[in-house]
Amino acid sequence: MPKARGRPGRNKGGRNGAKKETQASDDDVSSEVLSHYSSTSETASVPEEAVNDTINEQMAQEEAEDKLKECIDNTMHKSAKTRQNALESLKLAFSSKILSEFLLDRRVTLTDCLERCLKKGKSEEQALAAVVAILLCIQLGSSKEAEDVFQALKSILINILTDKSASLAARHNCATALGTCCYVAANEEEDLASCLTCLESVFSASYIKGDGSVPSHNSQTQILHCNALQSWSLLVTICPPSKIQKFLENHMPKLPGLLCSDNVSLRIAAGETIALLFELARRTDQDYFYEDTGQLCEKLKALATDGNKHRAKNDRRKQRSIFRDVLHSIEDEECPEETVKFGIECLYIDSWVRRRAYDVFKDVLGSGVRHHLQHNELLRDIFELGSPLVLDAAAIKANKISRFEKHHYNSAVFKARTKARNKVRDKRADVL
Repeated sequence: MPKARGRPGRNKGGRNGAKKETQASDDDVSSEVLSHYSSTSETASVPEEAVNDTINEQMAQEEAEDKLKECIDNTMHKSAKTRQNALESLKLAFSSKILSEFLLDRRVTLTDCLERCLKKGKSEEQALAAVVAILLCIQLGSSKEAEDVFQALKSILINILTDKSASLAARHNCATALGTCCYVAANEEEDLASCLTCLESVFSASYIKGDGSVPSHNSQTQILHCNALQSWSLLVTICPPSKIQKFLENHMPKLPGLLCSDNVSLRIAAGETIALLFELARRTDQDYFYEDTGQLCEKLKALATDGNKHRAKNDRRKQRSIFRDVLHSIEDEECPEETVKFGIECLYIDSWVRRRAYDVFKDVLGSGVRHHLQHNELLRDIFELGSPLVLDAAAIKANKISRFEKHHYNSAVFKARTKARNKVRDKRADVL
């Protein structure tokens, strides 16, 4: 250690004084070094945390991709239970995350796996494979790759759908898969026409027969007809205007007969399809007039005020709400509006065309529909939402509702609902 650590002229205290000064100066230096390193570590902690977060995200992504690869491999397993579990895992992952880049390189392998599950699997496996096929097309979007998937699976879906000996559960999902995959991925008019014809041949079995008798079907068959009708109406929304007139001529005289079905889902699907066809007809011809509008509106009014006790309470409530909207749309030419909030954005549903598309994606994606509305380019293109927004943490936090605000809002809604119900109860009491 250098001896002359202190200033010149301060060494009058002899060696002891010099030693004390040296020890003091050493402490000062060490403290300066410690403070320097501590400040350096504080400034370096932020980028270190960012780097650690990035590393953790990469590790989590790699782990998730490894699990997905294992699930894809398991769809070819000998055990039927293992294949079903793998399809369930793929269904959950595809509906809750955006995996288009991962799937782009594995679409051929996954398509072959789904084809085998649909051909050789039993009821539940076929039903799951059909749903995964829909989700795969949604992930790939309106691309050549999605069209390849649809072309590979189209004939198999049609075969299962039209095979009366096949499981009804599998046929239900194949009806939905055929319509949705065609809506998302088909680019040829021939594919659209063949899918429409196939779906039409299924649900038309519930039309009133030529002798006026009502067909008798069990509840599961009626659900099949309901799914086929919903898929058919979805595809009608992307048909050229020249085709709409033909659909009106062929189906408007027959669809009102489905309003008398004893299955609430089929009744509602028929009502929504009628409203959709009216909307499309008025887009092509503002002066469109349906001859039996008066008789149709009478049926719709009866369903909108239906109070039959032999129907389930929830079914009555849902039916009344839907048919009020259908009646209002036909009489006043206005579609009821609905707002779907996701993140800091909103989707405005102001037509039956939009409602049909949103209902399809909501049923398939479940709770993941909002995530896909935020980040899936296909859905954002369909609903004209523009490119996905890029938000930083500060923007997300600024738009997040606090727990207190949420509680205050729920309390206000509860109070308003209670007041409204009390008024209704008072009126009932006066009547009694």
